[in-house]
Amino acid sequence: MSTDDAASRTTVDTERLARWLDEHDLPGGDGDLSVSRIQGGSQNQLYELRAGGTRLVLRAAPGHASPERAGRMLREYRLVQALAGSDVPHARAHAASTDTAILGQPFYVMDHIDGWSPMQDSWAAPFDTDLAARAGLATQLVDGIARLSRVDWRAAGLEGYGRPDGFHDRQVDRWLTYLDGYRFRDLPGLDVAAQWLRTHRPRDYRPGILHGDYQFANVMYAHGAPARLAAIIDWEMATIGDPLLDLGWALIAWPPEGDDMVQSRYLDYAGLPPRDDLLEHYATVSGRSVDDIDYYVILARFKLGIVLEQSVARAAASGGDPRVATFDGIVVELIRKAAELARSTSLR
Repeated sequence: MSTDDAASRTTVDTERLARWLDEHDLPGGDGDLSVSRIQGGSQNQLYELRAGGTRLVLRAAPGHASPERAGRMLREYRLVQALAGSDVPHARAHAASTDTAILGQPFYVMDHIDGWSPMQDSWAAPFDTDLAARAGLATQLVDGIARLSRVDWRAAGLEGYGRPDGFHDRQVDRWLTYLDGYRFRDLPGLDVAAQWLRTHRPRDYRPGILHGDYQFANVMYAHGAPARLAAIIDWEMATIGDPLLDLGWALIAWPPEGDDMVQSRYLDYAGLPPRDDLLEHYATVSGRSVDDIDYYVILARFKLGIVLEQSVARAAASGGDPRVATFDGIVVELIRKAAELARSTSLR
């Protein structure tokens, strides 16, 4: 047994891993196993497992993760398992382990997806130059969560996975309380957005599976045109809540209303269809009303701004961290645009 790249070797106990794979009737248990680290933007540990002509992916929490975060990896596995048999594009999960001697953290093994992700701040060919083809990426992005919203989460065994009752009633206070734990500066527009959210809760709330961080960076596409969503990935923040928040999250900086959000965009939005086109597609596929979409976009900006502000606060307290230097401007922009949309929506 060996790794594909000596520079990427870690503390993976490949012999123990091979025995575990064999116990679960997965390829690699006969000694023909290679393990290599997958580099990327994920904060979790990802490894490619190769055995003969089969490729699998092992996903685990970071080596330094707390027991709570490590436990979320098994929670994520439960969610992905529940999607089996659905029409939601995802990597099929095979088995999970709590044996920390193999990798240092609990993990699970899933299918390898042959595709690409925009998480590296760029579009793959031909979408880098073909704007007509690029438009299909946006439609497919929305199509993925529209399908996810149709999954019968109770029938899929996800009863108790989240707290759907009162979901919107607790959003504002929950995130403001979270912010109070590290707040170190004023965020113009925060109070405006918070007050608007309190008084404009959705009229039609139907619980469903919520990915929790739905964006271009957390999906994979099949190679080549036309655009086809191959898999939704990174389910760590998933819960049972309001699926429409995933739509609002995806549309945080969408044209035309978000065209001035230069800090929050990590991709070139040229060629992407306007928001109204995507809302129509989502409504058709999901069967859900999108009349309250402004609420979800405002909530998404409000929540993401508060989450990112924690990193800004830590960097400020420690003298600066170049990895989060750009978050400062993103937070200010997100909160400003949340308030701006709230004010404009109130006038309609």
